[in-house]
Amino acid sequence: MDGILNVNKPKGMTSHDVVIQVRKIFHLKKVGHAGTLDPDATGVLVVCLGKATKVVRFLINDDKEYEAIMVLGVSTDSQDASGKVLERVKNLEVSETEVREAMKRLQGEIEQIPPMLSAVHYKGKRLYQLARQGRVVERAPRKIKIFSLEILAIELPRVNFRVVCSKGTYIRTICADIGEILGCGAYQAELVRIRSGSFHLRDSHTLEELKKAPRPEDFLLPLNYGRKI
Repeated sequence: MDGILNVNKPKGMTSHDVVIQVRKIFHLKKVGHAGTLDPDATGVLVVCLGKATKVVRFLINDDKEYEAIMVLGVSTDSQDASGKVLERVKNLEVSETEVREAMKRLQGEIEQIPPMLSAVHYKGKRLYQLARQGRVVERAPRKIKIFSLEILAIELPRVNFRVVCSKGTYIRTICADIGEILGCGAYQAELVRIRSGSFHLRDSHTLEELKKAPRPEDFLLPLNYGRKI
């Protein structure tokens, strides 16, 4: 069985957890995903079955689109809501104009330092493995591209925004960097991936839908969906 699934990943599951569930639903071992989502994040996770696993290397390079909620005035060690609070500002003295100006500085081609609590490799180990040992190592900045960074709603200290970015972009690091620019700290409170390449959230399916479907294979998309391969 070969094809691509557009899965709406639920909160609390790792991307690999989703792969395991898909393997069980389709009784198939050869399953992989194209682009990791953190456990607390939800939204589009592109899952490839059978021969479609060969196109993961193409799909993983696609641009991504997210909607996120950032909270100003608090910084955490993970840069999101799951982490330990490192610092909390008692009186947040930041204006909407300053927030917008800070976000403008992060648009275009920039360098981003991956967080310690991430799956990036460092000398044969994942950074999060080192972080769990209490180690902090120097990470090389990575070149990424922020195509657009748009505020959807703002009610300080919370800022709801949409971002379109290149692969390998950490949205929680964008939040932390904005907090650093403003001098108040910030963390990512919520994150939804609404698009990965040609795969949109509006067209995605939940694991429950797949489990209840009499023919889950009907949800499979062709290997060349949305691209020329």
